[in-house]
Amino acid sequence: MTDLVAVWDVALSDGVHKIEFEHGTTSGKRVVYVDGKEEIRKEWMFKLVGKETFCVGAAKTKATINIDAVSGFAYEYTLEIDGKSLKKYMENRSKTTNTWVLHLDGQDLRVVLEKDTMDVWCNGQKMETAGEFVDDGTETHFSVGNHDCYIKAVSSGKRREGIIHTLIVDNREIPELPQ
Repeated sequence: MTDLVAVWDVALSDGVHKIEFEHGTTSGKRVVYVDGKEEIRKEWMFKLVGKETFCVGAAKTKATINIDAVSGFAYEYTLEIDGKSLKKYMENRSKTTNTWVLHLDGQDLRVVLEKDTMDVWCNGQKMETAGEFVDDGTETHFSVGNHDCYIKAVSSGKRREGIIHTLIVDNREIPELPQ
């Protein structure tokens, strides 16, 4: 990987994916790696600017690397996820997902709640869940190993804050990962 020009870490529901991009500015070579696996390889491209589109993660999220000339032989590389700049996409994700990281049975777990679908992901696996209405909101139950887990959704009582989601594992509250 001698022509590595850009590396991005993209947090999706199924985990954090590393995207690497090689651009040979003399040969026009373009290579895209996702999590170390080669997704695209193009040799001898005469047009040095343009875009490369590929999929990332279990949900096959669309990603595009834009290659733009800045000045002379300098290039700028930007990553778009689902048609949005990486920054915009991540800002939007922080509004539509909750993420928790915890250590359980000797392993690190990353639990993600997709608020729009109420899907729960744990270390890249979509979990089997059961929803239940309770007095002060809802509980979405699932299991990790032999541990009982649920995400409690209650109204904050404030219109701007909306619904507060809390992860409970073995009757213990897990703090949310700051976004």
